[in-house]
Amino acid sequence: MRELFETTIERLLADRSSSEYVQRCEGGTWATQLWAAIEESGFTLAPAPEHLGGAEAGWADLYVIARAAGRYAAPVPLGEALLANWLLGQAGIAPHAGILSFAADADLTFANGAVHGVIRDVPWGRHVDAIVAIADAASDHPRVVLLAREASYSHELRLNVAGEPRDDLSFDGASVLASAALPNTVSIDVLRLGGVLLRAAQIAGALSALLDMTSGYATQRNQFGRPIGAFQAIQQQLAVFAEQAAAANIAAEAAFVESDTTLSAFTIAVAKVSSAEAATVCANIAHAVHGAIGFTQEYSLHLFTRRLWAWRSEFGSASLWSQRIGELICSAGGDGFWPLLTHQSEQSLTPISRRSA
Repeated sequence: MRELFETTIERLLADRSSSEYVQRCEGGTWATQLWAAIEESGFTLAPAPEHLGGAEAGWADLYVIARAAGRYAAPVPLGEALLANWLLGQAGIAPHAGILSFAADADLTFANGAVHGVIRDVPWGRHVDAIVAIADAASDHPRVVLLAREASYSHELRLNVAGEPRDDLSFDGASVLASAALPNTVSIDVLRLGGVLLRAAQIAGALSALLDMTSGYATQRNQFGRPIGAFQAIQQQLAVFAEQAAAANIAAEAAFVESDTTLSAFTIAVAKVSSAEAATVCANIAHAVHGAIGFTQEYSLHLFTRRLWAWRSEFGSASLWSQRIGELICSAGGDGFWPLLTHQSEQSLTPISRRSA
């Protein structure tokens, strides 16, 4: 299944998510043609159980889809739809076939089939048909809810540094499209963990594209009678770039593989820290190698570096997740350190509140 996903999504995005198309979509313009092609392919329904109309794909299979979304800077909530439909399936709710996103930062109460409250930083919130969130998160009975965007009574529209919508929506007695109790096997922090998981894969994909672009430019750009890639200083920088990109790819893929049945909090946290560090280092090197041309609007380098800067900070900073990892390791103690690394321990990260994130 993974091989089929990879060849199909790579071909689809290579054809339809060109740098020119991505630039046209920045600032909040909806990618109508691209999303139609994705919906037709059925990718967004892949993680849903078979009895609910999905392909029951595991996270190990879905990694290549999320990575490709980053590699081609796809201006649509493809990864978000995967996570949202996966959680709906876990709760026994049929997947949503339209434009779908999720809210990791939700302050919602649920009563008599209706919700009150606010959801924040919803990816592509202004464009989606529906949003998945968790209501009554602080209670003993949290619920997974599927909300119609049009049911919100107010909204605050914002863009991240990459020009991707990150919107706040407010609800007051809005009826839900569907709801169910959050399964005991699913963490209350599932959407934040899932968001980190997706961004790690997207960063890994963007780094691969950026490495190809930067190394290619270094072989074409001549200075002092030879390609700048022939200079030892540039070679050393490209070697560091390749090392960081490889580490981020390995960490992200490991997090997806370890999360094949349930989200692996420890491995996801490690992927967050690794990918965020790689995003910072590699974006700096890419701009240093490209020089002045890398700062022009016409050249596509910024499509990747701005996304790296945006994605590395979403769903909690690397410093915050490093602290969480440290707390977990300390609580495991000397005897529990190796079982923690080899996933023989049942310990998990405590949920991250909006205030601490």
